[in-house]
Amino acid sequence: MRAMSAARSAFPANSSSSAAASTTAPPQAPLAAEDSTPAVAPAPHAWPVAHSVDLSPFNTLALPSCAARYLKITDPAQLTAPDIAGTRRFVLGGGSNLVLTGDIDGLVLHMAIAGKAKTGEDAEAVYVTAGAGERWHDFVQWTLAQGWPGLENLSLIPGTVGAAPVQNIGAYGMEVAERIHSLTAYDLDTGTVRRFDRAACRFAYRDSVFKQEGWHLDGRFAITEVTFRLPKHWRPNIRYAGIAEELAMRGIETAMEMTTATPADTRHCPTPRQIADAVIALRRRKLPDPAVLPNAGSFFQNPVVAATAAATLCTAHPGLPVYPQANGRVKLAAGWLIEQAGWKGRRLGPVGMYAHQALALVNHGGARGRDVLALAHAVQNDVRRIFGVELTPEPVYMPNIAFDPSDTYENGTLREKSTEQ
Repeated sequence: MRAMSAARSAFPANSSSSAAASTTAPPQAPLAAEDSTPAVAPAPHAWPVAHSVDLSPFNTLALPSCAARYLKITDPAQLTAPDIAGTRRFVLGGGSNLVLTGDIDGLVLHMAIAGKAKTGEDAEAVYVTAGAGERWHDFVQWTLAQGWPGLENLSLIPGTVGAAPVQNIGAYGMEVAERIHSLTAYDLDTGTVRRFDRAACRFAYRDSVFKQEGWHLDGRFAITEVTFRLPKHWRPNIRYAGIAEELAMRGIETAMEMTTATPADTRHCPTPRQIADAVIALRRRKLPDPAVLPNAGSFFQNPVVAATAAATLCTAHPGLPVYPQANGRVKLAAGWLIEQAGWKGRRLGPVGMYAHQALALVNHGGARGRDVLALAHAVQNDVRRIFGVELTPEPVYMPNIAFDPSDTYENGTLREKSTEQ
């Protein structure tokens, strides 16, 4: 895999990027000092920075924004350029989990590092490493084509490999944290390459250390590559009812207990390809194609509440879908809450909640960031008023500003504020 080799050669051979090829189990210790390695400086002026770049093609909501400075990163060595350190910056992936609320007065680092390869193997798993700029869905389909299952439930999720661990993307009964072995990131504050094992990533529901520490907002770290641990003794994951129903519609057997299937049993299970195809079909029916109707996928997280609160809600609202969690708390279906609050298919100005999936916020054309904020705020208010439940947006707001409650609409259009004093 020439592209991956080229990307890796930008760092010293003993740096943390070489650790990704390890065939041992991921270490459980926290990130240690020896996991940081000074990077090699590039030739001066090798990668010119562009100015005043339109970012609307680089976010799936198609929101207008202008980056004061912009640099497409195709080689990790670009990150060591001296004019990057000390400047205000934002690390951009596929733009599928992003609400651009205005112009970016700083440097946008657009991660486009390509390459993917098998980088290790042991008795239990195959280790596969991909550059941060690889498209997530294409990468998943490539692993399946190589005969390395394990990511099929995450098919068709938009975005890039490098952004996947930041959000801990998940869908259909699985989170990417379950398959991540380690990742390599460049620390733009210290000029070092750092390796994060799975424990150091501090994964949680739609969360990671990169969000917990605010690094996704201040641009301290740029993830350059991610290594995945894909099990050799694969077991199908069809815990999500929709997958089983889709497979049944296709005449594929799903009656056995999939979570306890042995390798021999898998002859009678759905194949990884069949599960991937079922997931792709489900997503295409529920969510619009951003190229046709701009959107950021599921806009709100499914809220997780105490079991007592969930019981009270179920008594008042018997149809509420609930999902008990291992820690005793209960996850609620945000899409159901939004639909019951009357927002499915409803518009506010140029944006609205999708007619086929209330959880998806869509841009019907001409929307700006503050239109999205106004709709999100209205949906949150109604769900809070009716159910007493707080909805948390999944996307990152950049610039990171709060909704202005003084924003008002006239004939479906956000009114401009007077600048008079």
